[in-house]
Amino acid sequence: MKYTALGNSGIQVSSFCLGCMSFGDPASQMHAWTLNPQQTDDIVAHALDLGITFFDTANTYSAGTSEEYLGQAIKNHTTRDRVVLASKVYFNEGHLSKAAIEREINGTLSRLGTDYLDLYIIHRFDYTTPIEETMAALDGLVKAGKVRALGASAMYGYQFHNMQFCAEKNGLTPFVSMQNHYNLLYREDERELIPLCEQMNVARTPYSPLAAGRLSRLEWKANTLRSQTDKTAVSKYDSTEQQDSVIVARVDELAKKHGATMTQIALAWHFVKGVASPIIGATKQQYLDDAVGALAINLTAEEVNYLEECYLPHKIVGAI
Repeated sequence: MKYTALGNSGIQVSSFCLGCMSFGDPASQMHAWTLNPQQTDDIVAHALDLGITFFDTANTYSAGTSEEYLGQAIKNHTTRDRVVLASKVYFNEGHLSKAAIEREINGTLSRLGTDYLDLYIIHRFDYTTPIEETMAALDGLVKAGKVRALGASAMYGYQFHNMQFCAEKNGLTPFVSMQNHYNLLYREDERELIPLCEQMNVARTPYSPLAAGRLSRLEWKANTLRSQTDKTAVSKYDSTEQQDSVIVARVDELAKKHGATMTQIALAWHFVKGVASPIIGATKQQYLDDAVGALAINLTAEEVNYLEECYLPHKIVGAI
């Protein structure tokens, strides 16, 4: 495993982040394919064995049970100071208001069984709350010791710029990371948001780096419970299946050339593009083994161009 700095935070993170949306009670009716506590424990233990120390969850994943399962698994296998824990706030009552942020951080810390988060991420941009109120509330969490660093997730470039400018103007804590929607099949943030992150030394930790599995197999659909029930992934990717299948075929072609898997090629592309730590979800241990193998893949400039040249613009998916 390799490790890198999370922007200007001083926090070191593993080159892969384990996304914990796969953990939680399916009775919450968020996803039907989530893992129970024992399965979660097994995945977390294997991730730690591989050197993955960065974990990402959210207050609303499976009605908070993702945080609960993750927190217990961490306690079972390591000490708090050896991992980087991230969670999110937004898809809750009050969105990013001061009252909501102060309420939700306490719930998150309680469910995770910790007294601080390494990284607290705003899940989306809030049109209903003044930016100044949100940034001041987040800064208050840092000053109180409840949060070490702040991150943002999918939004438009101008929104991220305005929030960072607000922090700078008022002497508040800025964001050090951006968790945006990014993969070979969705590259819209290359227009504005990614250059902005590079300019500000904001680490990128993209979600859906494998396009919900569509970059890990030659067939567009898979016979799995997630593929059959994940309506969110369908809405993200299936309307552009015809044009994007050309890119998937090229990933398969390069995988054969390198003696690698498609997953490894698709993830190796992220590192060429300057990503700090892509967020990988896994319901089986071998999926983690496969992903980590991407660190041994070196794509040439010609291969990167070959993967990218067929891309066509997509409608915005992620920012609201």
